[in-house]
Amino acid sequence: MITQLNLNVKIGKLSLQNPVMPASGAFGEDMEAIMDFNQLGAVVPKSITKFPRKGNATPRVCETPAGMINSIGIQSKGLDYYLQKTIPNYRKYTTPLISSISADSIDEFVEMCEIIGKEDVVKAFELNISCPNLKGNGLAFGMDAEVTYKLIKRVKEVTDLPLIPKLTPNVTRIQDIALACDEAGADGINVANTILAMSIDIHSRKPKIGNVMGGLSGPAVKPIIVRMIYQVHQVTKLPIVGCGGVSTGEDAIEMILAGATAVQVGTASFINPTAMIDILEEIKQYMELYGIEDINDLIGKVEVQRTTDRQD
Repeated sequence: MITQLNLNVKIGKLSLQNPVMPASGAFGEDMEAIMDFNQLGAVVPKSITKFPRKGNATPRVCETPAGMINSIGIQSKGLDYYLQKTIPNYRKYTTPLISSISADSIDEFVEMCEIIGKEDVVKAFELNISCPNLKGNGLAFGMDAEVTYKLIKRVKEVTDLPLIPKLTPNVTRIQDIALACDEAGADGINVANTILAMSIDIHSRKPKIGNVMGGLSGPAVKPIIVRMIYQVHQVTKLPIVGCGGVSTGEDAIEMILAGATAVQVGTASFINPTAMIDILEEIKQYMELYGIEDINDLIGKVEVQRTTDRQD
């Protein structure tokens, strides 16, 4: 019988009491009525933009087999509201606040991180580089390794807080983007945002999403994300935050074995609002079952038989 489990993990200089946190966009202050935020490893509110945004056309969400597609469009109340209302609300918790930033240009990322980084309650930044680069070619920042490198280098000039770029899975080789993050000085990597998808109502012959396409999340994407975590872990030692399809403690352990240091929970919280607490308890049960005293002993410990034709 293990007397004490160590679930503490680190992302750069950010220390988390456990590896479970919400995915941005699937968590908000209204959830404090049903769970104790102090039990989580970190809190990650919805991505903030500099100016208020209404978001995309409706409908914004539709169900799919073992998942859902959403195209919210980073609906936001803007930076001023975030500074005056959102951040103060999290001061009452001991759990670290990770601010998720979305911007239209590198300069805007730099400006927002410099401003928000002055708030002592903010302990790290999640850089949503999966959003379109409106000042460039219209592709997501994270689809271009050179742009990713430049963005992170610029942000590091204005803040000492840990930087965790959130990668897009909609690339040919996610390893190339991960390496750019590493070389630019990122403290961790989030793998990954939602997968571009589309669903059609065969009766109306119209897309089920008002924006035509959206991001696929939920259990259906987990094997893809596990594969990407494993690939990224092979090329960099940066801590990885696994995001995509975590519904149970077993899902979280699978990502940790692939190379993740922590995991984010999104779609599962829409189905079960206390999913994160349940997942944390199931992780503890797994550790007890297999006599694992330290969660860090599981990171990247998948046993892979090396072959010459293995795809990695």
